[in-house]
Amino acid sequence: MQDFANKRIVLGLTGGIACYKSAELVRRLVEHGAAVDVVMTEAATRFITPVTMQALSGRHVWLDAWDARPANNMAHIDLTRGADAILVAPASADFMAKLAHGMADDLLSTLCLARACPLLLAPAMNREMWGNPATQRNAAQLRQDGIVLLGPAAGDQACGEVGDGRMMEPLDLRTELAAYFQPKVLAGRRVLITAGPTCEPIDPVRVLSNRSSGKTGYALARAAREAGAQVTLVSGPTALPAPLGVRRIDVQTARQMHAAVMPLAAQSDLFIAVAAVADWHVSNASGQKVKKNAHPGGLPALEFAVNPDILAEVAALPGGPWCVGFAAETENLAAHAEDKRRRKGIALLVGNLAQDVMDADDTALVLFDAQGAHPLPPADKLSAARRLVAEIAARLPGRR
Repeated sequence: MQDFANKRIVLGLTGGIACYKSAELVRRLVEHGAAVDVVMTEAATRFITPVTMQALSGRHVWLDAWDARPANNMAHIDLTRGADAILVAPASADFMAKLAHGMADDLLSTLCLARACPLLLAPAMNREMWGNPATQRNAAQLRQDGIVLLGPAAGDQACGEVGDGRMMEPLDLRTELAAYFQPKVLAGRRVLITAGPTCEPIDPVRVLSNRSSGKTGYALARAAREAGAQVTLVSGPTALPAPLGVRRIDVQTARQMHAAVMPLAAQSDLFIAVAAVADWHVSNASGQKVKKNAHPGGLPALEFAVNPDILAEVAALPGGPWCVGFAAETENLAAHAEDKRRRKGIALLVGNLAQDVMDADDTALVLFDAQGAHPLPPADKLSAARRLVAEIAARLPGRR
């Protein structure tokens, strides 16, 4: 998937050690289809060379407001015309102060002032510089002026100190820039999503579980957040990192997932139940490891009890969220999915064939609602999640 196909990004670099991250950022943007025009301040060239940035971008690097190559000799105008966005990464405290006060004394600050496209900044500086009242006033002014600030992050700094002020990592910046371009069809909505499997203990070392990588649920959490929603993800055990900007609550069992979801559901506008929740738990689970030779024939006598039906309970809440269910079937998808949709009492159910998508990076979804079945085109899971979010947003009632 190429998030930046047919997009041109102007990437500005100001003076700071975080310029080394900008080299990786250029590479990551280009590999996702972007054309990147790099503009460097004189201070930035003290940390990384224009030759490096030209090699990675495959395009000329711009340094001088007096560069005569444009026919009109106006690089500060031409560079932003037709660009989809300007991203300044790193953005130093000095550069933020310039922008906040409308100063334009070099190519980068001048083109930001004369821009005809959105401007995003990735601040990078020492924690004391970031926390300084003057910098905070400037940051507030920039936001008020419609400039988007990405970060800064917190952590170890080149000076040896620890705190806020680090430039966000290149992959996170790419993710945030991709999110910026997504339609905000869920702006202001509170979305609750479950993802991954649940694990029901037999003893302290053995569990019963469903096969689930969590990829679809995590992709939906990212897509919902990109669409402007405030997203909470209740996740069973997976190896996936939490999507950027998404609150994640980790659980193990179906009953833990139920306990986490129910208080949050009443505060949510939309509930998407993607998790592969175990239907049963072992009611006589052992507190110690069950030994094979402790039972006749080596077979323990397991007793089962039914787990709570999270989706059905949320769907039955008075004034509760609009609900979307998932059904992974192995046969007769249409019949089983429609039956589940009716039993759960929900308006929309998303189905697929488990054997076709389990652990895969691609998926093929079918939407089931009162009007029938609506297949979506096969796609990678993030693209499919974005399409599904758009379909949900089109059906979602007005705010309660």
